[in-house]
Amino acid sequence: MPQPAEDTWNDDVRDKKFDEGREGGGVSGSYVLGLGEVDEDRAGLVGGKAAHLGALSRIDGVRVPDGFCVTTDAYRRVVARTSAVDALLDRLADADPDDRQAVRELSAEVRRAVEGAGLPDDLAAEIAGAVARSGEGAAYAVRSSATAEDLPTASFAGQQDTYLNVVGTAAVLRHISRCWASLFTERAVTYRRRNGIDDRTVHMAVVVQRMVFPDASGVLFTADPVTGNRRTATVDAGFGLGEALVSGLVNPDVFAVRDGEVVARTIAVKERAVHALPGGGTREVTVGPEQRERPALTDAQAVELARLGRRIEARFGCPQDIEWCLTDDGFRIVQSRPITTLFPVPAPGPLPEAAEDGRTPSLYVSVGHQQMMTDAMKPLGWSMWQRTAMVPMHEAGGRLFVDVTPRLASPASRAALLDILGKSDPLVRDALETVLERDGSAPPVPDADPVGPPAGSPSEAPVTEADPAVVAELVERSETSLAALERDIRTKSGPELFDFLAEAFEEHKRVLGDPVSMRAITAGMEATWWLNDKLGEWLGEKNAADTLTLSAPGNITSEMGLDLLDVADAIRPHPEVVAFLNGVDVRDAAFLDELVKLPGGSRAREAIETYLGRYGMRCVGEIDITRPRWSERPATLVPPILDNVRNFGPGAAERRFEQGRQKALRAERDVLSRLRALPDGDQKADETKRMIDQVRAFAGYREYPKYGIVCRYFLYKQALLAEAGRLVRDGVLAEREDVYYLTFQELEDVVRSRRVDDRLIARRREEFRSYETLTPPRVLTSDGDAVTGSYRRNDVPTGALAGLAVSTGSVEGRARVILDLADAELEEGDILVTRFTDPSWSPLFLGVAGLVTEVGGLMTHGAVIAREYGLPAVVGVDRATRLIRDGQRIRVHGTDGYVEILD
Repeated sequence: MPQPAEDTWNDDVRDKKFDEGREGGGVSGSYVLGLGEVDEDRAGLVGGKAAHLGALSRIDGVRVPDGFCVTTDAYRRVVARTSAVDALLDRLADADPDDRQAVRELSAEVRRAVEGAGLPDDLAAEIAGAVARSGEGAAYAVRSSATAEDLPTASFAGQQDTYLNVVGTAAVLRHISRCWASLFTERAVTYRRRNGIDDRTVHMAVVVQRMVFPDASGVLFTADPVTGNRRTATVDAGFGLGEALVSGLVNPDVFAVRDGEVVARTIAVKERAVHALPGGGTREVTVGPEQRERPALTDAQAVELARLGRRIEARFGCPQDIEWCLTDDGFRIVQSRPITTLFPVPAPGPLPEAAEDGRTPSLYVSVGHQQMMTDAMKPLGWSMWQRTAMVPMHEAGGRLFVDVTPRLASPASRAALLDILGKSDPLVRDALETVLERDGSAPPVPDADPVGPPAGSPSEAPVTEADPAVVAELVERSETSLAALERDIRTKSGPELFDFLAEAFEEHKRVLGDPVSMRAITAGMEATWWLNDKLGEWLGEKNAADTLTLSAPGNITSEMGLDLLDVADAIRPHPEVVAFLNGVDVRDAAFLDELVKLPGGSRAREAIETYLGRYGMRCVGEIDITRPRWSERPATLVPPILDNVRNFGPGAAERRFEQGRQKALRAERDVLSRLRALPDGDQKADETKRMIDQVRAFAGYREYPKYGIVCRYFLYKQALLAEAGRLVRDGVLAEREDVYYLTFQELEDVVRSRRVDDRLIARRREEFRSYETLTPPRVLTSDGDAVTGSYRRNDVPTGALAGLAVSTGSVEGRARVILDLADAELEEGDILVTRFTDPSWSPLFLGVAGLVTEVGGLMTHGAVIAREYGLPAVVGVDRATRLIRDGQRIRVHGTDGYVEILD
């Protein structure tokens, strides 16, 4: 095939240089491999599609159309001959990702350069020989097969081009060049950027297969792509070639196959189909009236196809998206790729075949929704939480789940579980009840209560005396234990460190599970529920405890917010310091050193460092040990400090606390006075007074155990990173943060063996990137059903967003949708809208008028601090950050539990 003049000047030199550097694979000197010669181990040479087709062809009973693959070596050789491509890729890499016009134009230029490069004579001859052996006059499908394609973390479905019914050697050669060029369609370039894949790292192989002329074709999902259920396979089917379905030309017939039978079907009216033309190419045809409502498959064929899918799924080890064709002599499989949108099933999970015994699936509850951190965690993070948790936890998608199936096995334990989870998050309760109503009750099991309390739940025997000395003693015990940990861990390294940590984790759980501590937490929670229930019944007041708990003593999280006001007081008098901080980047680790050079800078630095001395171990997502702490990234605190400087005056911390305390006292006097006027009023007032004293004595302590956990985690992290630094110095690891992609046990093994699997770390990085894109469900079944739950309410106005009322009052203001604490810039009267808040967000609460979150419950951190500061708050509002736009005016009904969008 002729080449452009500018590319012929040094072909021999370039070809020789390229051949010297070629990757191995296949017959020496060959750019063409039969599909039977390849599998996943050669994906770098043949791309994802060809690798999967080669593996498919080896599965018993699975038939794949014959063909061959033109390797990535051929693509690289042709591109290396085209100097324009390299310069264009530089320009494409420098283009603004948001400038779609520039990306579109540069992508088109790259495509033209690649397609116009032409094939060297020897390469064209080798491909022509493969076509001749397969059948010179046959029709072929010419299909792209990129190295970043059909991956477990990114399928790249439809991003590169396929050409059907290509007839003749010249047409095959021409369409191979077009496949190479399709690596740079605008959609493919954009998809790679979204998935963090560099254009230069991706290469294109091309699959050439004998064309199949099917009676029917379509897609098989070996798991339900909507619900995630792994036991249900879904078959989409239509007449003729599958292009009619892919292009949306027709609606498919849909069959749901479960446990060897069709359990649901929808037969579409199919007026159009795509068929091959005798001389090449395809065309749309009209389906005859007698066929339009005829199923494209029989039930028996759908079941047979699902069985083939199970074999393919077993071979690849995960649910598959499979393209198939049906001819007179049976099914042909033309592609299989992972389904990348499913939330993973907690391990150990059952194989699909194990579901045929008809058992009720295990039910898992999200830990992240209880801990107010639903982001994906790195392996060291989730494995450390597993090691230090009070109950067994299972990882899936970088999140942790608790198997609550045993607690659902008896009516008594089920009622208690649903009650405690419902008070924490009504959507979790609804999700569990939804599954139980659908699948029936969980089967009885021996010793139905072997796992202890559910994650985040207290024991059932509350402290009954409102004695503040109980809390003081608990705090002292925790601090003594923490001081011992800090003293002893400094002297440990190597294997000795991990021996020490095994003991430290036991002490960690002993402190966390202290029965007195658990009863103190329960005392505050139960007093809150009692006050809300009884005062609602006796006085008609909603959420009365919200006011009665204002400025409760001993709340370490609310103190953290108030103390940051004191930091602002130290900075506000110094305009040069304020101006400097306004220019600090949140990633600037050295800004404190620059601060002291300014007038007032020494005092400002001292105030910040004092604050970090008490709270520097905290951060967003702090249950993940791998997250950067405030002490490690102190500039994270600069935006909320500046908000406090701007929005408050001197002495605001003490003033706000005292205002809350006085408001609570007035509410107490009012409630008790009104109660005494009722029948049996003195008794009701005495009971209420006892509960008010109890809630004020113990409500603040609710936040302290988490603070103790995070203090311990920071010490663990410092010791592990010191060990990682030694591994880097010894050449075992490339960088310290590699340890974040190892589980705790794997890190211990590396320390003891002085060896690490670099491929494991690389794979974990890719998995983590994919997990970040997934939204975890509140409840997950072992079959893969992801259930979020819903509010079953009729008291929410049309158009309003339902949620859980957690802090009383109503407020109207500007919504500030903030997903990252570092991006926060708030003005007085703003309403914070975010996915979730943990204690690290509490400094922002001082400067806002209300709170809306997607995740949360009555006793989670955001709710507790909102009540502490008297902010109207609604939590558990599904998709709040997507349904509410930044800057919109909204009204938060914190008493009734809904949000109105006003414009």
